[in-house]
Amino acid sequence: MSAPADALGALLTRRPAVGSASALVWQILLGAVWAGYAVGAALGWGSRQLAFIMGDFGLSAAALIAAVSCFRYARAGASRFRPAWLLFALSSFMASAGNAVWGWYEVVLGLQVPTPSLADVFFLCFAPPAIVGLLVLAKRPVTRAGWVCLALDSWLIGGSLLTLSWSLALAHTAHLVDEGVSVARAALALAYPLLDIVLVSMVLALHFRRSNINRSAVNTAVAALALTVLSDALFTSPLLRQTYHSGQMLDAGWFAGSLLLAYAPWGADKAADNALPPRSTQPTSRPIAGSLAALTPYLAAAVCTLGILYSAVEGRRVDRVVILTGCTVVLALVVRQGIMLVDNIALTQELAQKENHFRSLVQGSSDVIMIVAPNGVLRYVSPAAAGVYGREADELVGAELSSIIHPDDLGRVVHEVRRFLAAPPPEEPTTRIECRFRSGTGDWLNVESTVNRHQGGLILNSRDVTERVRLQAQLQHNAEHDPLTDLPNRALFTKRVRQALGGRRSGDSGTAVLFIDLDGFKAVNDRLGHQAGDELLVQAARRLHESVRAGDTAARLGGDEFATIILGDGTRDQPARECQVHEIADRLRLTLSQPYRVGAGEVRVAASIGVAFAEPGITPSDLMRNADLAMYRAKAGGKDRVELYAPQMQAEVVRRSELTARLRTALRDGEFALLHQPVVHLATGRIAAVAAQARWRSAQGILFTPAEFLRVAEDGERTAELGRWLLEEAVEQAADRARAGHPVSVAVRLSARRLLDKGTPLGSVEALLTRHGLPSGALMIEVADSDPRVSFDELEQRLVALRRSGVRIALDGFGSGYAAINALRRLPIDVLKLDRGLVEGVVESARLHKITSGLLRIACDLGMQSVADGVDVPEQVLALRAMGCTHGQGMAFSGPLDEYRLRRALARGEFPVPGSSMAQPVLTGGSISLLSGSHSETPIPPT
Repeated sequence: MSAPADALGALLTRRPAVGSASALVWQILLGAVWAGYAVGAALGWGSRQLAFIMGDFGLSAAALIAAVSCFRYARAGASRFRPAWLLFALSSFMASAGNAVWGWYEVVLGLQVPTPSLADVFFLCFAPPAIVGLLVLAKRPVTRAGWVCLALDSWLIGGSLLTLSWSLALAHTAHLVDEGVSVARAALALAYPLLDIVLVSMVLALHFRRSNINRSAVNTAVAALALTVLSDALFTSPLLRQTYHSGQMLDAGWFAGSLLLAYAPWGADKAADNALPPRSTQPTSRPIAGSLAALTPYLAAAVCTLGILYSAVEGRRVDRVVILTGCTVVLALVVRQGIMLVDNIALTQELAQKENHFRSLVQGSSDVIMIVAPNGVLRYVSPAAAGVYGREADELVGAELSSIIHPDDLGRVVHEVRRFLAAPPPEEPTTRIECRFRSGTGDWLNVESTVNRHQGGLILNSRDVTERVRLQAQLQHNAEHDPLTDLPNRALFTKRVRQALGGRRSGDSGTAVLFIDLDGFKAVNDRLGHQAGDELLVQAARRLHESVRAGDTAARLGGDEFATIILGDGTRDQPARECQVHEIADRLRLTLSQPYRVGAGEVRVAASIGVAFAEPGITPSDLMRNADLAMYRAKAGGKDRVELYAPQMQAEVVRRSELTARLRTALRDGEFALLHQPVVHLATGRIAAVAAQARWRSAQGILFTPAEFLRVAEDGERTAELGRWLLEEAVEQAADRARAGHPVSVAVRLSARRLLDKGTPLGSVEALLTRHGLPSGALMIEVADSDPRVSFDELEQRLVALRRSGVRIALDGFGSGYAAINALRRLPIDVLKLDRGLVEGVVESARLHKITSGLLRIACDLGMQSVADGVDVPEQVLALRAMGCTHGQGMAFSGPLDEYRLRRALARGEFPVPGSSMAQPVLTGGSISLLSGSHSETPIPPT
């Protein structure tokens, strides 16, 4: 292999880029090479010797380049066409060898090429590989009838060409033997045209049956072989054969065929070819190619007829070869037409069957199929329109599509249709449109349509989705509304707040959010039941919804919490706006506080409302948090009121959060301390008992009273843990004091709810007394009964069990709760502890003096001792003792003491009492000591 061939082969192995610029460069280069060769051949190359060299070795080199190119391409690829390119390489190599032998005789030896010669062998071997290669490239039939038709078509083309060629020249060539020409030379003269006829037949057959894969390369290869066959036909014709010599213009045809075959596998844009959609997806086929393929048998018969007519016109005797070939051509045409007729009948039946099947599908489909002309007029409507739209199909045909589309949806539909028609069909074959169609009753139906292109118009496959749209709307409504009151829920309310804070209202500070909580709703729910509570919530929601403006939003956030957003009016006078919103909130409070008709009676609840105004840059969550804080401030301030948000509320929340976080670790880190306040006998000053009180000294050195740290201990678990610690620490220290010679009873305050806590074992208090060896009567539990949810029956059973184990019971905070009288009537009480509110004003207020005196008389009549809490000044001591109070605790004697100071006070034994020389009080309340009184049941008068 020569160096130029290697270089060109290396260049050809570089596949051109996907773009057309690289392929264009190669085409220009090959065109320039061929043009140079053609110009040289036309001018005779300047000398006869050079013409021989270019006509022989030049053609040999071109054919060799084609052979190398096809071979390299076949080696590089793994396509199913690889054998075809190997066969083309072999065919080109044979042509190269034939031209080389021809040049050896004419150029090297200077002799005329003998006939026949080795060159003829190589030239004759050119056609068979090319013919087989064309068969490989052809689209293979899939049925037996297809193979038969392919063979018949090939014979029709070949036989017709043979008939014409025989009539023109081959008959004379066949009779050369009779003129003394050798049989070998006559056979060689016939072999060239016959092989060319076969090759032309295959080229034509391949043209009508070529594969869609790598079409550019196949078309180029077919053109190269066609050009070669045309040059061969001219060469074998009697007109040129007698005057031909190497280097003439005819060689430019062979040269061009070799260059095209070398360029075919590499120069075509295969990537672009393979990216094209299959031919079946195109809207229209190639009508010209299809028509020529159908006319091929008739054109072949016409050519055969021309051959016979030529012989008749020339006055020649019609040769037997022409007659035999013509008969076989006609027979092949008849057989092929018979096969086509059978195929057409089968196809017609199949088409009719598919058409009937399609018609039944269209007519029986629940979807409505409509064909719309390019002008927007309905050309076809399936019968399903009567059931879906309530309108007959004939009524809709001829109407414009726009006439049945809702006017509000028409613009959107037109825009989508225009966009769809402008899009490339392979990229977007269909689209989906949802709009409203007018039904036969005049109602609007939600219709979903799948849209396809059809002859410049559209095909719509439509279905009624009204129920689906309604269901989606209902689901959306349910997801955004409270199921009980049908008011917007928290999610939708947050969305409305976000919308109010955005857009053109983003700078309007007049927008306000109101958080509303129904005071007393839990009591109604517990007393009357959840059904009555739900009915009350429904009525409250109705009142709230009717009270807000049309553009505002009222929502239920959960439980008995409601919210309202009041949109701003754009005013710049913020104080006036705050006053206006405060008035609106107060009207809502009064409206919600009106009596509710629930069941057979009326129920009253109040409303605590927090108001927060929008600020520039505030987020919806922050605005709602501010309103929530203001609402809790309203509840903490006495309920049934309106509170505006102030920045210090957030600071207080932060402080409470930090305090709560520190409280969680205070017990574990030992930051709680237990103090005791002496309970003094008002007549003698003797210490009768001590009241245990917890104090929290935080790591920062801040001392918190129980009211401060219990207010932030919101979780029940932390409160229960603190109560257990207080009880255990008080009992343990009381036992230590008793062993140290200071036997004094200890009072521990526990809530009624804590005593009935299901998580606390019933015998825990008794077990605690036994473990520490505390004597009977040394523990007194002060019960607070302010929680209305506590069951008196369960509380009574628990207190009776405690008294039987030696625990004394005191009723704490008497005079402040609604259930105090009921507690006196039902609970086993030993000691009555007056509330601090009664003691503080007992000296100044004559009315309070009489109330306190009456309560003490009740305690005396029931055989109970009495303890006054909050005795801070001597005047209170004198007044309480004169009314018959037996004991007191407060700053008049001592504040809470640590263990060291308490033991010093117990060693001293008593405190000085104002007016101790006075006579004993008239009502002493009996002689039962707080330390060692009886543990039997306190006699209670019958009710």
